[in-house]
Amino acid sequence: MSTKELGITVKKDENLSEWYTQVVTKAQLADYSSAKGFMVLMPHGFAIWELIKEYFDKRIKEIGHKNAYFPLLIPERLLKMEAEHFEGFTPEVFWVTHSGDNELGERLAVRPTSETIIYESYSKWVKSWRDLPVLINVWNSVVRAEITSTRPFLRTTEFLWQEGHTVHATEEEAEKEVMTILDIYTRLAEDQLAIPVLAGKKTEREKFKGAVYTTTLEAIMPDGKAIQMGTSHHLGQKFSRPFEIKYLGTDEKEHYAWTTSWGVSWRLIGTMILTHGDNKGLIIPPRIAPIQVVIVPILYKEEDSENILKETRHLASTLEKCGIRTYTDDRTQYTPGWKYNEWEMKGVPLRVEIGPRDVKSKQVTVVRRDTGEKSTIPRSSAEDKMEKLLDEIQESMFQRAKKSMDQLTSKAEDMESFNRTLEEKGGFIKAFLCDDVICEDQIKQETGATVRLVPFQRKETGKCVHCGTDGSQMVYFARSY
Repeated sequence: MSTKELGITVKKDENLSEWYTQVVTKAQLADYSSAKGFMVLMPHGFAIWELIKEYFDKRIKEIGHKNAYFPLLIPERLLKMEAEHFEGFTPEVFWVTHSGDNELGERLAVRPTSETIIYESYSKWVKSWRDLPVLINVWNSVVRAEITSTRPFLRTTEFLWQEGHTVHATEEEAEKEVMTILDIYTRLAEDQLAIPVLAGKKTEREKFKGAVYTTTLEAIMPDGKAIQMGTSHHLGQKFSRPFEIKYLGTDEKEHYAWTTSWGVSWRLIGTMILTHGDNKGLIIPPRIAPIQVVIVPILYKEEDSENILKETRHLASTLEKCGIRTYTDDRTQYTPGWKYNEWEMKGVPLRVEIGPRDVKSKQVTVVRRDTGEKSTIPRSSAEDKMEKLLDEIQESMFQRAKKSMDQLTSKAEDMESFNRTLEEKGGFIKAFLCDDVICEDQIKQETGATVRLVPFQRKETGKCVHCGTDGSQMVYFARSY
């Protein structure tokens, strides 16, 4: 395959949709399957997901959470036990109705989310205050009928995610859990993925079906559309009451427990692609890059090869001992230029070139993926320099994305400026919105923009952007994926 065939053939700012598809497939993150809405997660993409999983798993285990697994199929009677939840998910559910040629006595839902199947177990496990809190996380996949156009990682019928489900003795404990998890999600997005986010609450219209309230993290993409990065829900007693999740308190009285749920999915990978990628392909933040440094030995002359490969192996070993994920591309069937293009497309943060001149000068040539900057580093200080470079790349990528988000955040005082900003620029639009759901619904119908979040700090009030009612709260609108 030629370099031209391998490379990205469209520009990001000219055809984002096609650019995204090419990056996903040509960088070998994922592939399409024969079933619409289902995708194949390839090793390079799965390795990124593993690093995301590793980070989050460590954070939640540090504060007492444990992993478990619950069934894929959920009896219909369980799904119906919380009416609002059932109504919200029914349009998306796949149903199993037969076993072989035999019709089942009760339909089984293919897991769209796990609240109902998990809370059935919790009702058996929780009897006393001594059993609380229950802090469980699940790594699994869910299936939801996708009626709009699908897009790898961003909108698929089946997707990988984690879903946490906790039980608490008091409402205060449950609310603390919601915010603790949201903070971990924020650190995951900003510190690992280098994606700046806004945190807040969803409106009643946009909250998770079955929640008392939903907290959310929202990011804005270069095309001005928002993506929901993660959500953490306070479920109150809306599930504990129908599922009879009760405990005997220290007062010797029976109490209904308080529950939460929260989740992020492989949508994080799609968001990373859109945020950081360029016309050459992926740019992966170093902290979640499966390969942080790729070493390419320049093997033009056979008489130089032994020394070059010896130096390459030594450097790779040293970097690995320092905790830097390193890969040596010593394939002989491809030219160095071909390899450079491939690794640039796959988004490896640092490329190291070692040729005869480098060996002779006791140096290595280093190329940054984010800026393309090339420099030489003395071999004696290569490990320290590369560690610092990786940190610089991580921070630089975040700051670049933060600048983009700031530029794509505007304020609108009336529908005229709202519509103009939405069509000309997109992005987050800060505007005041009254408590009347009619205004929220009409803005969505008229513009396609939804309330992405209500900021936690709501001191500022003003006139509703739609009806002019005074004393309205500030919210963030955007069109979304």
